[in-house]
Amino acid sequence: ADVHNDGDKSRDTFTTAFVKNLIVVLVWFSLSYINSIVVATFFRNRVFYGNPRYILFIHMVINDAIQLTVTTTLFVLSYIFYTINVSFCCFFILVAVFTTRTSPVNLASMAIERYISICNPLRHAQICTARRTYTLIGFIWFICVVPDITDLFVTMATESLSFFHTRVFCLRQNVFKDPILTYKRQAFDTIYFSCVFLTLVYTYLRILFVARVLSSEKQSTQRARNTIMLHGGQLLMCMLSYISPTVETVLHFILPGRILEIRFANYLIVYMLPRFLSPIIYGVRDKEFRKYLKRYFVSDRFINDPMALIVTVGVLTSVS
Repeated sequence: ADVHNDGDKSRDTFTTAFVKNLIVVLVWFSLSYINSIVVATFFRNRVFYGNPRYILFIHMVINDAIQLTVTTTLFVLSYIFYTINVSFCCFFILVAVFTTRTSPVNLASMAIERYISICNPLRHAQICTARRTYTLIGFIWFICVVPDITDLFVTMATESLSFFHTRVFCLRQNVFKDPILTYKRQAFDTIYFSCVFLTLVYTYLRILFVARVLSSEKQSTQRARNTIMLHGGQLLMCMLSYISPTVETVLHFILPGRILEIRFANYLIVYMLPRFLSPIIYGVRDKEFRKYLKRYFVSDRFINDPMALIVTVGVLTSVS
């Protein structure tokens, strides 16, 4: 969550800081509203409970909601207090990094599920069960948590206890300072994203091949191809968080004196914009889920709130 003035002498004026925080909080509130409706729709309709496709989808929505909430909290706290206790910072950073790392791995799992559904439909129900899906989610958590927890262990071994009672501007490099952790992080990021990228490419090409052979299933294979394409776009947006420091440096060289604006735009594009895609790809875009979503939108809860009904129905019709 590298959001702004991390040691830079320049600071925003009160008005600028207020406007930036207002924008961030409003975007967070809008996304949280959409995500909460999507999650509520899933848990209110048992028809989705046994479907691996929707289980993985709702896992991604919840994961993105947590990631967005943590990064937004860090953004606001960095303006209010500027520095926070190292122990709290460790917690925020670890959760933010874990949820950020989980997103692309979850994307790969969803692509594999679509691949099995299209390319091996007779065994789909046997391979992709709800129990195996929850086991897969547990495995995703394990492989994503372990590399980041080691950062904490290394820091606890190399830093004194008093360090965890000091205050810092909450950036990963300000807390996990051992140089070897930077190389480890780069190695793991490269491995994770390479595996996910290759998985998306392979599943897309296989589904493309099947689509040419099975003309009778053209519509379903076309939808699966489009879904994986959207996953690919979402993955590229997730990868922006790993090249954003370099891009930020280049833009700072091109536009000197605009570092705060560059970092704010970077935060919106890299950390917030990709979170719009998750509820759209499988939530609003999926016919089955959209059917239940519309029922929930026109329930008594929304009849009492006409403005909310207008906004949410507008979102649904715009992507239908």
